[in-house]
Amino acid sequence: MRNPSPRLRSPQTPYTMNESLLNYYEAIEQASQTMLEAARQGNWNEVVKLEGACALLISQLRHAAAQRQLGREESQLKSRIMQRILVNDAEIRNLAEPWLEDLEGMLSGRSKTLH
Repeated sequence: MRNPSPRLRSPQTPYTMNESLLNYYEAIEQASQTMLEAARQGNWNEVVKLEGACALLISQLRHAAAQRQLGREESQLKSRIMQRILVNDAEIRNLAEPWLEDLEGMLSGRSKTLH
């Protein structure tokens, strides 16, 4: 069996300390990309589920980052990963706006009716 791609490794897999931190960032990036794909398909239940997974990864990352620091090269890679996560997040928010407006309308009693 061949080795898994570094992007697909679990952050819990033993690595050097900095590789482990970068694996958290990569896992969050991968989850944000999957969230974006679900949002593009209008699968908001999946988006919410993945958002919970991201929250857990972020919590684990915060704990791990409190104990370690990245070097210069790792920090630059982290910055590039974070930029991609932010781009994904912005597009997800853009896609979610109409859905959130519809939800807000239904909750306030202004449901769309087709008569």
